[in-house]
Amino acid sequence: MKSLCATALALALSATAAAAAPAPAYDPPVNAPAEVAILSGGCFWGMQGVFEHVKGVRQVVAGYTGGNAATAHYEMVSTGTTGHAESVRITFDPRIISYGDILRIFVTVAADPTELDYQGPDSGPQYRSEIWFAPGEQQERIARDYLAQLTASKTFSSPIVVRLDPARAFYPAEAYHQDFLVRHPDNPYIVYNDLPKLQALQAGFPQFYAANPVVFTR
Repeated sequence: MKSLCATALALALSATAAAAAPAPAYDPPVNAPAEVAILSGGCFWGMQGVFEHVKGVRQVVAGYTGGNAATAHYEMVSTGTTGHAESVRITFDPRIISYGDILRIFVTVAADPTELDYQGPDSGPQYRSEIWFAPGEQQERIARDYLAQLTASKTFSSPIVVRLDPARAFYPAEAYHQDFLVRHPDNPYIVYNDLPKLQALQAGFPQFYAANPVVFTR
């Protein structure tokens, strides 16, 4: 499942988009100590690894959402029939980094928002790109407005296919998936597909890049 196909071109395009994508026009401040974002964008190894290197992020958990508890297991999710997507739950301080900036990093570094039901070498609906917004209107509006803004500005040459849905129950993934990038930086999949994303994060968002990751497991 974790193919070692080279994705250098896609990663280079992602880095270019990171530098070019505008900040969200609508992104009101939140004066609270913590907020949660749930995002799906391909293999959760890279998604978790990227956001663990973002300033203001307190915790990133790899897991599954979109299906039910009985099928929230890697082998079952990998069949693509459970409704689940590999996802991350990001707890962050909105006084340091906004929800809008979390989304900006998501669509320009962590995932390619133009790939439908796949990301890089991984294919299937479990690798779809999706934003799961919290109850209330603010996260939904920020996300809808930002995707519309990116479409109108033609930031990406292909249509944006990111789904947007109300948050559902989130189920943490198995322990061996947590902090995979941090624990296995020499894994070939990580080297080819995910370490370049960290380079893109540092180059495109130096104001948000944290050299020392915040890890889920201690």
